[in-house]
Amino acid sequence: MKAFGIVGYSGSGKTTLLCALIPWFRANGLRVAAVKATHHDIEWDRPGKDSYRLREAGAEAVLLQGPKRSFLTRQSSSDWRVSLDWLGSGLDLVLVEGKKDWPIPKIEVYRPELGHRLWAEQDPGVVAIASDQPLTGPLARLDLNDPPAIGRYILASIGWKIYEET
Repeated sequence: MKAFGIVGYSGSGKTTLLCALIPWFRANGLRVAAVKATHHDIEWDRPGKDSYRLREAGAEAVLLQGPKRSFLTRQSSSDWRVSLDWLGSGLDLVLVEGKKDWPIPKIEVYRPELGHRLWAEQDPGVVAIASDQPLTGPLARLDLNDPPAIGRYILASIGWKIYEET
């Protein structure tokens, strides 16, 4: 399983880009997972529900299985490899939003109007910048409004090629 990150400041369009990339990858035959990182404590369960009680009782993992979807919760690990392993097998690509500290190749989504410096200046894992504005610099520049080109760049970066019909 290969992993590739999408990083950028809040409001830059990371999730929007991922929501465009995922169907493109799927249409090209890849099995894709997404990891959404947050620095906030998260809780999808509620006190009193059986799944919550099982976790509070000490279960390392709790799978809530329904007729149309499942939710798996596990205690977090600080090791990024363990986190990716939790996703299981059968995936071709994991797209990771955030997790700037994970040592995986990343594209930075950058919007100059937000007033931030490039994250790439402090992260050697950033291999390209995706923006809707013209930029110069040593890293590859990708058009944020061309998700298929960004998808092809990601696949080339991890050593894969797809053959699209023209």
